[in-house]
Amino acid sequence: MTRYLRLYASFLRFSFSRSLEFRLDFFFRVGMDALWYAVHLVFFGVLFQHTGALGGWNLDQVLVFAAALFFVDAIYMTVFSNNMWMLPILINRGDLDYYLVRPVSPLFFLSVRDFAANSFLNLVLAVSILAWALLRYPEPLPLLSVAAFGVLLLLGALLTYTMGMLFTIPIFWLHSKSGLREVGWSLGRLGARPHRIYTGWTRTLLLTLLPYAFVASYPVYVLFNGPSWQALAHTAAVVGGAFTLMVLFWRQGLRAYSSASS
Repeated sequence: MTRYLRLYASFLRFSFSRSLEFRLDFFFRVGMDALWYAVHLVFFGVLFQHTGALGGWNLDQVLVFAAALFFVDAIYMTVFSNNMWMLPILINRGDLDYYLVRPVSPLFFLSVRDFAANSFLNLVLAVSILAWALLRYPEPLPLLSVAAFGVLLLLGALLTYTMGMLFTIPIFWLHSKSGLREVGWSLGRLGARPHRIYTGWTRTLLLTLLPYAFVASYPVYVLFNGPSWQALAHTAAVVGGAFTLMVLFWRQGLRAYSSASS
């Protein structure tokens, strides 16, 4: 574990050093994400001019949900997105060899080696929006609920990465530009709305086989309804199961991998 922490620290130092060389890109990305946040907040504001509730939540609760989405997305964009973008290129070129012979897990190395330092300020902005949404909430929120909410959001970020990998790994066999990432992205949009607006099999899928509800919606539900061991165990089981499946799928993909030298 210590070796991995030291390695990740070196990743961070290199990423921040490199980002200082591309300051225009840094401010461009900050501006784009700030605009994305503003559009979503305005969207929900306009929506609530025509309805009093969305999936059983009022405007104050939906603003917390939107801020939770921003936070999870900012973690994903900062920690994982650059690596996810490069992975199909490395696989299709047969250039994974360098990472496969390293004395660390290739999955770890390939998933977190490129920390998007130019998105770090967006993460700070997302945290600020989340804090604002929680502090402006008109009713007191129990500390235990807030703590559980924070843990579940971190699991939501891990789940976002995991689901992205599950739809990227098929590139080992498909040799396409991005595997099935576009399919995964489209399905993931279902999680950008409160899960209780869905009914029947759609809601069931979002809580089981396509667990995008656990990215932000379910954590917010736990925040407002109070944590329970059943809710926490359900989340841990879903995220842990998805991550385990992804690791097994990754290993199968490596068996099908053909290097440039083969």
